[in-house]
Amino acid sequence: MALTADQIIAAQKANIDTLFGLTTKAFEGMEKLIELNVTASKAALSEAAGTAHAVLGAKDAQELLALQASMMQPMAEKTAAYSRHLYDIAQGTSAEFTKAFESKAVEAQQAMVGLIDSAAKNAPAGSETAVAMMKSAVAAANNAFESVQKAVKQASDVAEANFNAVSTQAMNAAKTATKTATAKR
Repeated sequence: MALTADQIIAAQKANIDTLFGLTTKAFEGMEKLIELNVTASKAALSEAAGTAHAVLGAKDAQELLALQASMMQPMAEKTAAYSRHLYDIAQGTSAEFTKAFESKAVEAQQAMVGLIDSAAKNAPAGSETAVAMMKSAVAAANNAFESVQKAVKQASDVAEANFNAVSTQAMNAAKTATKTATAKR
């Protein structure tokens, strides 16, 4: 099966469209990240001003300790929310890239199978063994690719579960610390 100039041009156009589509998705992810950081920075600045006023208004060490204790849990919650939002942005952007990669991989696999089938039809007599080996190699490569995809998905699921567990533990630790500090007053 010989590729025509029109087929090559069409393939290149599709590759360019994919490249620009992925670049757009990357910029969208960066925009979301920048927006998250600007919002978090504004909130932190506002909270820092409020905290500074509260600290300056403390009458004694006891009130200062109570103020510090009351800020621990909200700070942990905000940190966990920020981390979760950051993780969601990364996951969303990564999912777009993965989807595009898988789509292109399927196209490449189909093209390879088409080339092998075409070569098999036009192969001289006695080359059945070579054609069978090529088909076997392509099948093995496809199986390996699917295995890698499954392993990456499993690793991603484990990472997300670990992230959620760490976030929950941090929140619980902050709640416990706040309760302990409040009880000591």
